[in-house]
Amino acid sequence: MGAVDFRVGGRIFATLASIHQGYGNLMLSAEQQADFVGERPDLFLPVHGGWGRMGATHIRLDVATEDVLTGALQAAWKLRVDKNSPAKKKKAAAKKAAVKKAKL
Repeated sequence: MGAVDFRVGGRIFATLASIHQGYGNLMLSAEQQADFVGERPDLFLPVHGGWGRMGATHIRLDVATEDVLTGALQAAWKLRVDKNSPAKKKKAAAKKAAVKKAKL
């Protein structure tokens, strides 16, 4: 695909995959996306389809100020850092083990 992406811990939190349309893409939670779109519908919009339903959000780069873009990138970065945290991984592994045990 060749799109520019931004990662933390090997995981993507933002891309320029839609740059030809004038958009950057942010990997937000569905709740964050609703907040961003609700506050600035002129600037943020959900990516179409399943990715958008999971929080992937376009940001209109020609409209975004440096401060707004920085804040949005920080929100996406923070979410990715939190998802990458060891405590989160341990909790997910424990839940998976409990489900597997319950099926036995």
